[in-house]
Amino acid sequence: MLSVELLLPLVRAAWGPDTCYPEVSERWVPENPARAQCGMTAFVVQDLLGGDLILGEVQVDGVKTGNHYWNRLPDGSEVDFTADQFYPGEVIANGQVVHRPPDAPRRYREQYELLRERVLSALASASSG
Repeated sequence: MLSVELLLPLVRAAWGPDTCYPEVSERWVPENPARAQCGMTAFVVQDLLGGDLILGEVQVDGVKTGNHYWNRLPDGSEVDFTADQFYPGEVIANGQVVHRPPDAPRRYREQYELLRERVLSALASASSG
């Protein structure tokens, strides 16, 4: 059965500058692989584990500097595969469940599909090996 513990290393191995938000892809570094991967990752996790998408704000000194996605699983637990991306002083606030389009995200669809393909390939290899 698919679990967070099985999925997390496969997702982490699938990240790269081509799966993060394109406007920051030139600044993506392997030392902080989760940076700018949250939306695509949360969608892939929802595809595979179900549950809800949660969208919150990234704040610095109480001022919104960005958005952040993570997941609430069907059992009610929350998981954030990209939680370790944040720098000191960045705080996540005001998380709320959001609904996604029926198939894939409208924005960053290419990055989502690439990440999903890599994770599904890794899952197939893991289950056949």
